[in-house]
Amino acid sequence: MKLSVIIVNYNMCASLKQALSTLVRACKFIDSEIVVIDDASTDRSLQMLESDFPEVEVIRNDKNIGIAASRNVGIEKATGEYVLMVSPDIITGKKTLESIIEFMDSHPEAGAAGVRMLTPRGDFLKQSRTGFVRPWGTLLKLTGLAKYFTKSRLYKYELDAWDDEDDFATTEVDVVNGSFMMLRKSALQETGLLDERFTSYGHDIDISFRMRLAGYKNYYYPRTYILNFSNSLNPKISWKHIRDFYGAMIIFATKYLFKVPEIKIPGIPQVFAPTYEVER
Repeated sequence: MKLSVIIVNYNMCASLKQALSTLVRACKFIDSEIVVIDDASTDRSLQMLESDFPEVEVIRNDKNIGIAASRNVGIEKATGEYVLMVSPDIITGKKTLESIIEFMDSHPEAGAAGVRMLTPRGDFLKQSRTGFVRPWGTLLKLTGLAKYFTKSRLYKYELDAWDDEDDFATTEVDVVNGSFMMLRKSALQETGLLDERFTSYGHDIDISFRMRLAGYKNYYYPRTYILNFSNSLNPKISWKHIRDFYGAMIIFATKYLFKVPEIKIPGIPQVFAPTYEVER
């Protein structure tokens, strides 16, 4: 099988239905499977899945175990050459999956790849290129871990040099955003599954970093796109958000701050990554 699509759902029935409609269409000519892991939803998600998407495999959790743990359930179930982790609040273009699979096939060094993400109004989401939001960049700079994220342009002089043209350039990046993250299954077998301590946030940053530590590359592939509704649906301020978001940052810093990671670069005996790579 070529592709396994993994979606974790918790009480997002309407968004999930929209996402699945576009994913089923995008998978029409791909040898694929779609697996939904439901984290004990209390809305009509399960009824909707049974009635509207009988071809989709559904795994029901007895309780909400968190996004990372649920995605691991799907990854272990996946039989595809590639695993696509996708949020239930996105719209996938008709040719998006075919396009990114073609890219992965032609780049065997790629462990993970993401695409250009747009808001429902068509505005570009910088997270699709940087992989993480500003608080994470601040954490990495304060802890000194930024030196391992050379392709994220975390310092001012680098940000000034990053123009709008880069939004449309296929580029090697440090981090692929977990809202739409294509992973090579064989690379996952080397890195191991997602770290389940990152219950809601940070597991995509961690697995992207581990891909690089294992010698693979992460790519931003903007020649296709998705619409991402997460900014308008997720609450900005709540105790749970604060606890999960900033807790993930603490976990990441603790995990790597007290040991020096060695990034494997074939043929180059150095710790840090080479110069920024761009395809046009």
